[in-house]
Amino acid sequence: MRLVICSLILSLAPLYGQEAGAAKPNPAFVEVQDTPGLPRVLLIGDSISIGYTLPVRALLDGKANVHRILTNGGPSLNGLQNLRDWLGAGKWDVIHFNWGLHDLKIMPGGRHQAEIDEYETNLNELVKQLKATGAKLIWASTTPVPEGKLDPPRNASDVPVYNAVAKKIMDLNGIPMDDLYSFVAPRASEIQLKENVHYTLSGYEALASQVAEALRKSLPN
Repeated sequence: MRLVICSLILSLAPLYGQEAGAAKPNPAFVEVQDTPGLPRVLLIGDSISIGYTLPVRALLDGKANVHRILTNGGPSLNGLQNLRDWLGAGKWDVIHFNWGLHDLKIMPGGRHQAEIDEYETNLNELVKQLKATGAKLIWASTTPVPEGKLDPPRNASDVPVYNAVAKKIMDLNGIPMDDLYSFVAPRASEIQLKENVHYTLSGYEALASQVAEALRKSLPN
């Protein structure tokens, strides 16, 4: 199984660092053909989730049909503009989702792409729409931002602030958290690229194991 996962990650290696708008096709964006009788899972997130999509599928092979949105989820405003299309007309059993890493990006002029109050408003509305699907929901906390000069710029200290707001919303709505932030933080120097929010090949494999385990706990019997 590890060999299969590593092969999948290696096939994506040149694409992991891409932000939204990348021109190269990504195999994580291939439409999934459902295996009848298996629960349907949807992954919603940014380029970090793109990186762990294929290894999560491999880990849950035969247990779930693992789909993802066919794009980089970007900031929460992008979610508000596109969520209904991403959800489609089918039934989802489990939705694993995140917004945040793009929201806290520092834009020209020094503002965040979504300031914390805007992020909170957007996330409340997104959760409302997601709950309406009837799916089991799992919130993935936003992963750490390393110190150093990043392109685009982000501040490491912003991540806990945005995560705290998100946790408050999830707690109020009874949505469990897949705490990717706490998972990455103690091993970031081993699995995260230097001065980059993205991950090494083994880093994406580690994230996939964490995500797959969170999904297993929510899959219907």
